Amino acid sequence: MVEYRNDEMLSKMLKALSDSTRRALLTQLCQQGASRVTDLANYYDMSLNAISKHIKVLESAGLVHRTTMGRTHWIEARLEQVELMETWLDSLKSIWTLRLDTLEQLLNDGEEQ
Repeated sequence: MVEYRNDEMLSKMLKALSDSTRRALLTQLCQQGASRVTDLANYYDMSLNAISKHIKVLESAGLVHRTTMGRTHWIEARLEQVELMETWLDSLKSIWTLRLDTLEQLLNDGEEQ
């Protein structure tokens, strides 16, 4: 079971990644490395302010990190938190694997009779 303190972060990550623009931003940052906010905004048909709001949601979820150098804001992907999501998904997978194994055993036992 996911610990309570991690549950809140997991919820923030899932919420952040529920939006296609934020998923695209995170993918772009993973592929290209750290980027300026203004450069990221050039890829999307939305205002710099809208992109900044998306980045703030990703920051809140711990998926990106902002570094400020003078007036330039650099955004970098931080995927350490993704381990929480992987752990949660693995637990779901193990539950279903166990259930499917049990079902398979029941079906095999029925065939043998």
